[in-house]
Amino acid sequence: MGKKGILLVNLGTPDSPEVSDVRKYLDQFLMDERVIDINPINRALLVKGIIVPFRSPKTSKLYKEIWDENGSPLLYYSRIQAALVQEQLGNEYHVELAMRYQNPSILSALEKMKAGLVESIRVIPMFPQYASASSGSVIQNVMELVSKWQTIPPVSFVNSFHDNELVIDTFAENGRKYQPETYDHVLFSFHGLPERQLLKCDHTGHYCLKQDNCCESLNETNKYCYSAQGYDTARLIAGRLNIPRDKYTVCFQSRLGKEPWVQPYTTDVLKKLAAEGKKRLLVFSPAFVADCLETLYEITVEYHEEFKAMGGEHVQLVESLNDHPKFIEALVNLAKS
Repeated sequence: MGKKGILLVNLGTPDSPEVSDVRKYLDQFLMDERVIDINPINRALLVKGIIVPFRSPKTSKLYKEIWDENGSPLLYYSRIQAALVQEQLGNEYHVELAMRYQNPSILSALEKMKAGLVESIRVIPMFPQYASASSGSVIQNVMELVSKWQTIPPVSFVNSFHDNELVIDTFAENGRKYQPETYDHVLFSFHGLPERQLLKCDHTGHYCLKQDNCCESLNETNKYCYSAQGYDTARLIAGRLNIPRDKYTVCFQSRLGKEPWVQPYTTDVLKKLAAEGKKRLLVFSPAFVADCLETLYEITVEYHEEFKAMGGEHVQLVESLNDHPKFIEALVNLAKS
């Protein structure tokens, strides 16, 4: 019998922090029709004519701030995750790591599985909360590539794992080390999305962003909503750590452009908390399973400096899941399920 293929897919990273490689990465990432979901001609003009030329040099400098002897932190931890999952699953499984953008590519990972004659493929997009621009893009790309094979094995996907008990436990364990009760406030900062992408997930057309607190709890209408799943993740982590509801805020970072994104924006929350006299903040980033530019620089450096400039004292990042044994156990369970 052939082995069972397990494909772990994260978002991606440049091959190096140099401008040329950052340019390639941003171009491939932002030209994805699920990431910037507008008219293709307008997307090309926006990405190739404005965003990539102007952002690549700046983004290159940011990557150089977090690049170390291991290279890209995201790729470094992703490789460890894949190796540990392979080790725990054993020889009956064939585990591959891929990135949706740049390397190692999904195509190269699938070709290795094809050459290894796997009898099935289970794809785990490494995003706890489902979004069309992340998990959806991975799922679509895998289906498009495998559909070209002469013999197509059974293929299954993990849609999301925002409420996975081991994942929640891991975030909570990481946070507990910092004694959340000693901080003035706790933030659960998720990567942002344009509001229009949330609206597209509401097939009723009259719930998303139209009902008060529409994301505060999951129901049949919003169960695939990225924001609602994020609120659920935050609620579960806060519950593990006994953080009262008035002691934490769910917010969204990394906004691109001027159009409305999911709110509240993390930067606005920082301003509000500083104005209230809060001094020390603890920040979880539960949309990421491995530390990356958004956690190691945007939160640790940018938000810390912004908050201090507004009168605050400290912004403390809770590290991501990385190679935590419980998270590896969660991935193994997802692979077998």
